[in-house]
Amino acid sequence: MTETTLQGRRAFVTGASRGIGASVARKLAEGGARVALASRSGDDLGLSGALGVECDVTQPSSVDAAVAAAVAELGGLDLVVANAGMGAYAPFLELDPEQLEQMIDVNLKGTLYTARAALPHLVSNGSGDFVSLASVAGLRAFPTEAVYNASKFGQVGFTRALDHEMRPHEVRCTAVCPGGVATDFALDTGRPEEALDGMMSADEAADAVIFCVTRPPGVRMLTVSYRPMDEPSWG
Repeated sequence: MTETTLQGRRAFVTGASRGIGASVARKLAEGGARVALASRSGDDLGLSGALGVECDVTQPSSVDAAVAAAVAELGGLDLVVANAGMGAYAPFLELDPEQLEQMIDVNLKGTLYTARAALPHLVSNGSGDFVSLASVAGLRAFPTEAVYNASKFGQVGFTRALDHEMRPHEVRCTAVCPGGVATDFALDTGRPEEALDGMMSADEAADAVIFCVTRPPGVRMLTVSYRPMDEPSWG
């Protein structure tokens, strides 16, 4: 079977200004896709032919407007990567209530809002890819990560159910679940910098996304988990 090409595909990526999202956007553009980069800053990263659009994934109206802008510029959508995310780690009873709300709003609701706004365009094409950037924390539970786990388990479950619903429309829905990735996101969670040693790079994490969306048309990648060789698997 022949791989699905990126050439000419129209992509929408959230959380695209840095980290995994930025790497995914760059790799899509390098492969010949036309990319709309959605983020709070609206940065297009200087990618040729790309569209940078401001987007707050916690606000449905903002997501709707960003998708509409992408569709107007690109002429439609073939590929969506719901990547925007945030994390904060602490024992559940010690977690800042604001951080609790943010994780559910960004990680889970943000994915739902992105899917709701973008999927009709994939359905109208009769094919497409929807990728939810989840985490190994969506497959395994860890102490001090209860709410982060809840948000990521929600992403994985939502995406798997969505795959069943979208199958008749030839739209593939994939939950991508990396282990530790050395990005600003990892530092923002409060981890010390030395904790990033041995983690994957953002480019390595993005490679898995590109692999999923370039599978032959008859192949579906449902839930993909991957991590560095020396990272514990916790079961």
